[in-house]
Amino acid sequence: MRKLVERELTSEGPRRGGERSKGRRSVTVNLGESTLSWLHARGHIDDRLFQAGEILRRDFERAQLSANVTMRWDPVRVKTTGDQGLSATERQVAAKQRFDGAIRAAGKGLEDVLWRVVCAGEGLPEAEKGLGWPARSGKLVLKLALDRVADYYRIR
Repeated sequence: MRKLVERELTSEGPRRGGERSKGRRSVTVNLGESTLSWLHARGHIDDRLFQAGEILRRDFERAQLSANVTMRWDPVRVKTTGDQGLSATERQVAAKQRFDGAIRAAGKGLEDVLWRVVCAGEGLPEAEKGLGWPARSGKLVLKLALDRVADYYRIR
């Protein structure tokens, strides 16, 4: 999905007479681009790590682990050709099991950055700040976590 919008950025400049001056500029943002796809497009992560992150995000979404705002009214059994005839609930449970396994495979201390960047869509600077990490450390830790997730999903 490619949805471009203009966003205004404000930055506070140096003090002038006791007040902070504000500089303004606007940038074009692609709302369909995730942090993971941004890193991949610029060569910061390879295809294997990108694929692992996308599969993890897909399992997160299929397991419906994000906040819900309404009730589901799906029938109990859905006739499908794929997913070995599983119902929606069974597919959701299977996705949750895969997601939990991938997070466990990443290891203690790495699941936070995976969830924040891959599932919640936070940028690396925000994730680093939220986790209390030094600036520019998130990319290295994210790559380690994605490598373990890629091993879990058997991506070569």
